[in-house]
Amino acid sequence: MLDGLGGTQGARETGSTPTYATADADTSELPRVAAEIPRRTPSPQIPAVKRSRIGDLPMRVIYRALAVGAAVLAVAVAAVVGFLMSGTPDQPGEERTGQIAAPSAAPPSPGPATTGPVSPEPSAPVSASASGSASPSASGSPSASASPSASASPTASSSSSSSSSPSGSAVSPDRSAVIAALADPRVPELPRDKKLGRLPGAADAGKRRLNDRRSGVSLARLDKPWKVFGASPFSTRQVLPKVKGAAHRAMLVTCPVPILVQQETKDTALLAARWTLNHHPKGGKITWTASQPIKDGWLLAYRVKYERKGKARSSMAAVAVTEGSASKPGMLFVTIPDTQKKHWRAINTAVSSLRLK
Repeated sequence: MLDGLGGTQGARETGSTPTYATADADTSELPRVAAEIPRRTPSPQIPAVKRSRIGDLPMRVIYRALAVGAAVLAVAVAAVVGFLMSGTPDQPGEERTGQIAAPSAAPPSPGPATTGPVSPEPSAPVSASASGSASPSASGSPSASASPSASASPTASSSSSSSSSPSGSAVSPDRSAVIAALADPRVPELPRDKKLGRLPGAADAGKRRLNDRRSGVSLARLDKPWKVFGASPFSTRQVLPKVKGAAHRAMLVTCPVPILVQQETKDTALLAARWTLNHHPKGGKITWTASQPIKDGWLLAYRVKYERKGKARSSMAAVAVTEGSASKPGMLFVTIPDTQKKHWRAINTAVSSLRLK
């Protein structure tokens, strides 16, 4: 019997160790122990490098850069314009402002019957491309500023020895360029009208023809050994083979006149003949052999004398100026050295074959 003390009465009396009943008791859950992870000390943040922006630059730097760029651009434009202005082709007949005869190679003597002072010309010979620049041969010459693209020139009356320039081409208002040409010691006074005689040698006549659209003329294409050659700076060119030891080769060319047109066709032919000295050996001087009118123009034939390796040599040459419908008169120029004199008669053939288109 239970005595209320967790045991029986007999057991308590006997002194035995009481037996306890183990009761299920609520137990609390032990706390979990987590290993503490040491915290890392944050490294200092490195600020990102900012990209350069135009807006961050001072205005004075921007203005200075713009000024330098504008200056470089201006210099480049000026260089291009200067190159274009100075790079004009030196083709005979190219219509350039103030185009007159080429300056002489030696200081001229006083010209005949001059009406005013004539300043000396430069002593150095000038190439064909220089014929387009203004010549200092005559002081105060208004022809130096005349433009080939000017409107119709004053009409000069025709005579038995000359004719007026075609309408639409620039014409020199006076004879200042002619006076300067006659003051050139290489160019004598023109003779009285004299026809070109029959020259010695082969005629070299051909049945075919060459057309020069720029000059508005056509002429015979000579037979062999003549051959068509590169025309530049002319419009058409025919040449003979080179001769060993010769100063230059024979050639027959056509082109618009490379000098300023004069009121008289005879004067234009004179300036053209003087210009052709640029295509003869240095030191050449003219001796006239013929001066005559031809249909719609004028013909001058002449001999150019010069020295070659200490020996006196010469070339037979001729210039024919014709006025047609082209903006400038056409010019035929032929020269044959004495080393090829057996072809001199080809000059007669070339001149007689000249026709207006």
